[in-house]
Amino acid sequence: DEQIERERASQHLAGGCCALAAIYLMGKFYVANAGDSRAIIIRNGEIIPMSREFTPETERQRLQFLALLRPELLGKEFTHLEFPRRIQPKELGKKMLYRDQNMNGWAYKKIEEDDLKFPLIFGEGKKARMMATIGVTRGLGDHDLKVFSSNIHIKPFLSCFPEVRVYDLTQYEHCPDDVLVLGTDGLWDVTNDKEVAGVVMEVLTSYEPNDPCRYTMVAQELVVRSRGVLKERGWRLANDKLGSGDDISVFVIPLGGPGNYT
Repeated sequence: DEQIERERASQHLAGGCCALAAIYLMGKFYVANAGDSRAIIIRNGEIIPMSREFTPETERQRLQFLALLRPELLGKEFTHLEFPRRIQPKELGKKMLYRDQNMNGWAYKKIEEDDLKFPLIFGEGKKARMMATIGVTRGLGDHDLKVFSSNIHIKPFLSCFPEVRVYDLTQYEHCPDDVLVLGTDGLWDVTNDKEVAGVVMEVLTSYEPNDPCRYTMVAQELVVRSRGVLKERGWRLANDKLGSGDDISVFVIPLGGPGNYT
Protein backbone atom coordinates (compact mmCIF):
# COMPACT_ATOMS: atom_id res chain seq x y z
CA ASP A 1 0.00 0.00 0.00
CA GLU A 2 2.88 2.36 0.81
CA GLN A 3 4.61 1.44 -2.45
CA ILE A 4 1.48 2.32 -4.42
CA GLU A 5 1.41 5.66 -2.62
CA ARG A 6 5.06 6.32 -3.52
CA GLU A 7 4.43 5.45 -7.18
CA ARG A 8 1.42 7.74 -7.17
CA ALA A 9 3.72 10.63 -6.32
CA SER A 10 6.75 9.67 -8.41
CA GLN A 11 5.08 8.20 -11.51
CA HIS A 12 1.64 9.82 -11.30
CA LEU A 13 -0.07 6.42 -11.12
CA ALA A 14 -3.51 6.23 -9.55
CA GLY A 15 -5.88 3.42 -8.71
CA GLY A 16 -6.21 0.51 -6.33
CA CYS A 17 -7.17 -3.14 -6.00
CA CYS A 18 -8.15 -5.85 -3.58
CA ALA A 19 -5.66 -8.56 -2.61
CA LEU A 20 -5.96 -12.27 -1.86
CA ALA A 21 -2.76 -14.22 -1.22
CA ALA A 22 -1.97 -17.83 -0.33
CA ILE A 23 1.48 -18.73 1.01
CA TYR A 24 2.68 -22.27 1.66
CA LEU A 25 5.25 -22.39 4.47
CA MET A 26 6.47 -25.37 6.52
CA GLY A 27 3.40 -27.53 5.97
CA LYS A 28 0.83 -24.76 6.36
CA PHE A 29 -1.21 -22.57 4.03
CA TYR A 30 -1.55 -18.95 5.11
CA VAL A 31 -4.41 -17.23 3.28
CA ALA A 32 -4.52 -13.42 3.57
CA ASN A 33 -7.48 -11.43 2.29
CA ALA A 34 -7.91 -7.67 1.98
CA GLY A 35 -11.02 -7.02 -0.07
CA ASP A 36 -13.99 -8.92 -1.45
CA SER A 37 -12.25 -11.88 -3.07
CA ARG A 38 -12.73 -15.30 -1.47
CA ALA A 39 -10.83 -18.53 -0.83
CA ILE A 40 -12.24 -21.95 0.04
CA ILE A 41 -10.72 -25.38 0.55
CA ILE A 42 -12.61 -28.39 -0.79
CA ARG A 43 -11.51 -31.52 1.08
CA ASN A 44 -13.29 -34.83 0.55
CA GLY A 45 -16.32 -32.89 -0.67
CA GLU A 46 -16.39 -30.66 2.44
CA ILE A 47 -16.19 -26.87 2.03
CA ILE A 48 -13.83 -25.02 4.39
CA PRO A 49 -13.95 -21.18 4.19
CA MET A 50 -10.48 -19.61 4.20
CA SER A 51 -11.52 -15.95 4.00
CA ARG A 52 -14.43 -13.56 4.34
CA GLU A 53 -15.37 -10.55 2.25
CA PHE A 54 -14.75 -7.05 3.59
CA THR A 55 -17.65 -4.86 2.53
CA PRO A 56 -19.54 -1.87 4.00
CA GLU A 57 -21.98 -4.36 5.53
CA THR A 58 -19.44 -6.76 7.09
CA GLU A 59 -17.29 -3.92 8.42
CA ARG A 60 -20.07 -1.54 9.41
CA GLN A 61 -19.00 -1.22 13.05
CA ARG A 62 -15.32 -0.59 12.28
CA LEU A 63 -16.25 2.14 9.80
CA GLN A 64 -18.77 3.74 12.13
CA PHE A 65 -16.30 3.72 15.03
CA LEU A 66 -13.65 5.47 12.93
CA ALA A 67 -16.20 8.06 11.81
CA LEU A 68 -17.20 8.65 15.43
CA LEU A 69 -13.58 9.18 16.49
CA ARG A 70 -12.76 11.40 13.51
CA PRO A 71 -15.96 13.17 12.41
CA GLU A 72 -13.90 15.55 10.24
CA LEU A 73 -13.44 12.65 7.78
CA LEU A 74 -17.16 12.85 6.99
CA GLY A 75 -16.84 16.39 5.66
CA LYS A 76 -20.15 17.54 7.18
CA GLU A 77 -21.85 15.56 4.40
CA PHE A 78 -22.33 12.17 6.10
CA THR A 79 -23.54 10.74 9.39
CA HIS A 80 -21.94 7.69 11.00
CA LEU A 81 -25.36 6.44 12.16
CA GLU A 82 -27.28 3.89 10.10
CA PHE A 83 -31.00 4.04 9.42
CA PRO A 84 -33.23 1.53 7.58
CA ARG A 85 -33.81 4.16 4.87
CA ARG A 86 -33.05 7.77 3.95
CA ILE A 87 -34.68 10.24 6.31
CA GLN A 88 -36.81 13.06 4.92
CA PRO A 89 -36.80 16.61 6.39
CA LYS A 90 -40.49 16.26 7.24
CA GLU A 91 -39.55 13.47 9.67
CA LEU A 92 -37.58 15.76 12.00
CA GLY A 93 -38.65 15.21 15.59
CA LYS A 94 -40.18 11.80 14.87
CA LYS A 95 -38.75 8.48 16.12
CA MET A 96 -36.99 6.05 13.79
CA LEU A 97 -34.92 2.87 14.08
CA TYR A 98 -31.15 3.37 13.99
CA ARG A 99 -27.91 1.68 15.02
CA ASP A 100 -24.42 2.90 15.79
CA GLN A 101 -20.94 1.38 16.10
CA ASN A 102 -21.81 -0.47 19.34
CA MET A 103 -25.06 -2.04 18.19
CA ASN A 104 -25.87 -5.27 16.38
CA GLY A 105 -29.62 -4.77 16.73
CA TRP A 106 -31.72 -1.64 16.25
CA ALA A 107 -33.19 0.94 18.65
CA TYR A 108 -35.34 4.05 18.34
CA LYS A 109 -34.08 7.63 18.40
CA LYS A 110 -35.59 11.04 17.84
CA ILE A 111 -34.58 12.40 14.43
CA GLU A 112 -32.38 15.50 14.60
CA GLU A 113 -30.93 17.84 11.98
CA ASP A 114 -27.63 15.91 11.77
CA ASP A 115 -29.53 12.72 10.95
CA LEU A 116 -30.61 14.20 7.61
CA LYS A 117 -27.05 13.84 6.31
CA PHE A 118 -26.28 10.98 3.92
CA PRO A 119 -25.44 7.78 5.85
CA LEU A 120 -21.84 6.56 5.88
CA ILE A 121 -23.11 3.16 4.72
CA PHE A 122 -26.08 2.94 2.40
CA GLY A 123 -27.68 0.03 0.53
CA GLU A 124 -27.72 -3.72 1.00
CA GLY A 125 -25.76 -6.67 -0.40
CA LYS A 126 -23.73 -5.94 -3.52
CA LYS A 127 -25.41 -2.53 -3.73
CA ALA A 128 -24.08 -1.43 -0.33
CA ARG A 129 -21.72 1.53 -0.67
CA MET A 130 -19.48 3.41 1.71
CA MET A 131 -19.92 7.18 1.36
CA ALA A 132 -21.98 6.46 -1.78
CA THR A 133 -18.75 5.57 -3.58
CA ILE A 134 -17.19 2.16 -3.05
CA GLY A 135 -18.46 -1.33 -2.22
CA VAL A 136 -15.30 -2.75 -0.65
CA THR A 137 -13.61 -1.64 2.57
CA ARG A 138 -10.13 -3.21 2.45
CA GLY A 139 -7.56 -3.16 -0.32
CA LEU A 140 -4.44 -1.54 -1.69
CA GLY A 141 -4.09 1.94 -3.17
CA ASP A 142 -6.98 4.28 -3.98
CA HIS A 143 -5.13 7.12 -2.24
CA ASP A 144 -6.75 9.66 -4.58
CA LEU A 145 -10.30 8.32 -4.43
CA LYS A 146 -12.82 10.94 -3.34
CA VAL A 147 -16.56 11.18 -2.94
CA PHE A 148 -18.09 12.44 -6.19
CA SER A 149 -18.08 16.24 -6.52
CA SER A 150 -16.39 16.74 -3.16
CA ASN A 151 -13.01 16.91 -1.47
CA ILE A 152 -13.79 14.07 0.93
CA HIS A 153 -11.17 11.29 0.76
CA ILE A 154 -12.25 7.65 0.95
CA LYS A 155 -8.80 6.28 1.84
CA PRO A 156 -8.94 6.76 5.63
CA PHE A 157 -11.74 4.18 5.74
CA LEU A 158 -10.00 1.68 3.41
CA SER A 159 -7.76 -0.68 5.38
CA CYS A 160 -4.81 -2.39 3.69
CA PHE A 161 -4.44 -4.86 6.57
CA PRO A 162 -5.61 -8.38 5.62
CA GLU A 163 -7.31 -11.02 7.68
CA VAL A 164 -5.10 -14.15 7.76
CA ARG A 165 -6.35 -17.71 8.19
CA VAL A 166 -4.11 -20.74 8.60
CA TYR A 167 -4.67 -24.28 7.32
CA ASP A 168 -2.35 -27.07 8.53
CA LEU A 169 -1.88 -29.57 5.72
CA THR A 170 -0.07 -32.03 8.01
CA GLN A 171 -3.26 -32.64 10.01
CA TYR A 172 -5.08 -34.39 7.16
CA GLU A 173 -4.54 -36.90 4.37
CA HIS A 174 -5.18 -35.19 1.04
CA CYS A 175 -5.97 -36.77 -2.31
CA PRO A 176 -5.60 -35.10 -5.76
CA ASP A 177 -9.27 -34.04 -5.63
CA ASP A 178 -8.65 -31.83 -2.57
CA VAL A 179 -8.02 -28.23 -3.67
CA LEU A 180 -7.72 -24.62 -2.59
CA VAL A 181 -9.82 -22.29 -4.78
CA LEU A 182 -8.97 -18.57 -4.93
CA GLY A 183 -11.38 -16.32 -6.80
CA THR A 184 -12.16 -12.65 -7.28
CA ASP A 185 -15.62 -11.31 -6.57
CA GLY A 186 -16.59 -11.78 -10.22
CA LEU A 187 -16.78 -15.52 -9.49
CA TRP A 188 -18.59 -15.35 -6.16
CA ASP A 189 -21.13 -12.74 -7.27
CA VAL A 190 -22.97 -15.38 -9.28
CA THR A 191 -21.59 -18.72 -8.00
CA ASN A 192 -21.82 -19.82 -4.38
CA ASP A 193 -19.45 -22.13 -2.48
CA LYS A 194 -21.57 -25.23 -3.05
CA GLU A 195 -21.83 -24.61 -6.79
CA VAL A 196 -18.06 -24.07 -7.04
CA ALA A 197 -17.46 -27.35 -5.19
CA GLY A 198 -19.83 -29.10 -7.60
CA VAL A 199 -17.91 -27.82 -10.64
CA VAL A 200 -14.62 -28.83 -9.03
CA MET A 201 -15.76 -32.41 -8.47
CA GLU A 202 -17.46 -32.65 -11.87
CA VAL A 203 -14.36 -31.58 -13.81
CA LEU A 204 -11.77 -33.40 -11.70
CA THR A 205 -13.53 -36.75 -12.02
CA SER A 206 -13.34 -36.49 -15.82
CA TYR A 207 -9.51 -36.51 -15.73
CA GLU A 208 -6.93 -38.98 -14.47
CA PRO A 209 -5.58 -38.13 -10.97
CA ASN A 210 -2.05 -37.64 -12.33
CA ASP A 211 -3.10 -35.33 -15.18
CA PRO A 212 -1.65 -31.90 -14.28
CA CYS A 213 -4.00 -29.97 -16.61
CA ARG A 214 -7.09 -31.05 -14.63
CA TYR A 215 -6.75 -28.11 -12.23
CA THR A 216 -6.36 -25.58 -15.04
CA MET A 217 -9.50 -26.98 -16.64
CA VAL A 218 -11.41 -26.55 -13.37
CA ALA A 219 -10.37 -22.88 -13.18
CA GLN A 220 -11.32 -22.36 -16.82
CA GLU A 221 -14.72 -23.99 -16.32
CA LEU A 222 -15.44 -21.83 -13.25
CA VAL A 223 -14.62 -18.67 -15.24
CA VAL A 224 -16.71 -19.73 -18.25
CA ARG A 225 -19.75 -20.70 -16.20
CA SER A 226 -19.66 -17.49 -14.17
CA ARG A 227 -19.40 -15.29 -17.25
CA GLY A 228 -22.18 -17.15 -19.05
CA VAL A 229 -23.14 -17.02 -22.71
CA LEU A 230 -23.68 -13.81 -24.67
CA LYS A 231 -27.33 -13.50 -25.69
CA GLU A 232 -29.57 -10.69 -26.88
CA ARG A 233 -30.20 -9.63 -23.28
CA GLY A 234 -26.52 -9.74 -22.30
CA TRP A 235 -24.36 -12.44 -20.73
CA ARG A 236 -26.57 -15.16 -19.27
CA LEU A 237 -25.92 -18.18 -17.05
CA ALA A 238 -27.36 -21.63 -17.65
CA ASN A 239 -30.37 -20.71 -15.45
CA ASP A 240 -30.87 -17.56 -17.59
CA LYS A 241 -29.80 -15.28 -14.72
CA LEU A 242 -27.41 -12.43 -15.50
CA GLY A 243 -23.78 -13.54 -15.71
CA SER A 244 -20.96 -11.80 -13.88
CA GLY A 245 -20.07 -8.39 -15.27
CA ASP A 246 -16.97 -8.09 -13.11
CA ASP A 247 -13.46 -9.42 -13.68
CA ILE A 248 -13.17 -13.14 -12.92
CA SER A 249 -9.80 -14.55 -11.87
CA VAL A 250 -9.55 -18.08 -10.47
CA PHE A 251 -6.73 -20.23 -9.13
CA VAL A 252 -7.22 -23.93 -8.30
CA ILE A 253 -4.35 -25.32 -6.23
CA PRO A 254 -4.08 -29.06 -5.45
CA LEU A 255 -3.45 -30.02 -1.83
CA GLY A 256 -2.43 -33.62 -2.51
CA GLY A 257 -0.34 -35.29 -5.22
CA PRO A 258 -1.03 -38.47 -7.23
CA GLY A 259 0.84 -40.52 -4.65
CA ASN A 260 -1.71 -39.53 -2.04
CA TYR A 261 -4.66 -40.81 -4.05
CA THR A 262 -6.76 -43.50 -2.39
